[in-house]
Amino acid sequence: MHESLMPEPIALIALLLASSLLLWLLADSDDDNSGGGLHQPVLVPIPVRNHQR
Repeated sequence: MHESLMPEPIALIALLLASSLLLWLLADSDDDNSGGGLHQPVLVPIPVRNHQR
């Protein structure tokens, strides 16, 4: 009976993909609170005129 050599490379590729995905999901994000999300918007004060024209 002929023995197949395909399961080992497929298992190796699957293991590498799973470990890469796990490391990517566990990596800290670059935001300030390391919450894993997007940056919070910064509120910029807008000057307002107090008198009418």
